[in-house]
Amino acid sequence: MFQTLLGALGAFVGLSVVGAAGRKYYDNNLTDIEMARYIGSCLQLLGISSVVVFILIFILRENLSIWLGLSESWVLWAVGLSAFTVVVNLRLGQWQVRGNARNYGAIQVSKSILDMMLSLLFVTVLLLGADGRISAQILATGLFAILALWLLKRDKLLSVLVWNKAHYKEIVKFGVPLIPHVGGAFLLISVDRFVINAELGLADAGVYMVAAQLAMGVALIFDAVNKAYVPWLFKKLKENDLQQKKKIIRYTYLWYLVITAGAIAGFFIGPLVVNLVAGSGYEQAGEVIGWLLLGQAFNGMYLMVTNYIFYSRRTGLLSAATITSGLINLLLLVLLIKLLGLSGAAISFTIAMGVRFLLTWWVAQKRHPMPWFDFLDKNSSQL
Repeated sequence: MFQTLLGALGAFVGLSVVGAAGRKYYDNNLTDIEMARYIGSCLQLLGISSVVVFILIFILRENLSIWLGLSESWVLWAVGLSAFTVVVNLRLGQWQVRGNARNYGAIQVSKSILDMMLSLLFVTVLLLGADGRISAQILATGLFAILALWLLKRDKLLSVLVWNKAHYKEIVKFGVPLIPHVGGAFLLISVDRFVINAELGLADAGVYMVAAQLAMGVALIFDAVNKAYVPWLFKKLKENDLQQKKKIIRYTYLWYLVITAGAIAGFFIGPLVVNLVAGSGYEQAGEVIGWLLLGQAFNGMYLMVTNYIFYSRRTGLLSAATITSGLINLLLLVLLIKLLGLSGAAISFTIAMGVRFLLTWWVAQKRHPMPWFDFLDKNSSQL
């Protein structure tokens, strides 16, 4: 439930400044000094949004504590952890756009190791239970947030003592329309566990989450590929060359074929993996993992088209697409779980993810047109 709260706070704390700073890197004639000032503006807005959210959470802390089953102190600390995470991701994001995978990986892996070691210490040695896990996460991320600020300053990518109204306006215009996007993502990714628990019981919810967690392994691959792909894609889009755009589309369709083949194979291989990892007691998880893998395949396709929306900086319709898909998922969950049980939940997820992919593809074409249907024509001139 603490992780769920973090997910809900993600859009409000920081207003998606990481994405805004990453996109800013590709502006024409951008100097290092201007980039440092822009990141400073991002941190200022992070501070302002964190204070505003903290005040609201403080006012609602008693109700949130009861609803989430968390102590009031952890409800408040969730705001701080969200802010720490944004700071770390700002540093990581600037390495990503510059193609510096070594430093990115070093910080990401080091943070994960510290988080794991502190969790083991607090949970298994000091026997602090869930409080220990949350404490470890806050401590590890807080320390790395301090390191991230130092690294940004060292690389001359941070100038905090600035006041730039144009920067604030640009960042807010990018981030605020994405706030509903998080709500839609929650309806797509997290609401199923609550509906299954209410309709079928906690045991079935546990079985379903085993399959969902295993399917998330595929999502990690898609996320890693996308992180490496985005800097290359944005550089090519900046060149605005039609032949390069057609090549991008050909590569994208080839990647879709690979994803689709993997999803089909998942219906046959997935149950074997569930049995190997979780044991024979989770046969029901094996029955739904194929559908969940197909849903994740649509997620991989979605990532390939949503990048064009972020490049355009016009993100409002993306939120509309995500919310629509999330509401479809919720409606189908209520209907299909009663008819098909756990399989109904998995099918609902797959359909909703497919709808999100198609809607986002349409939005991407509206925001940054690409030659999706004439990509084989190699004789057109430059745009």
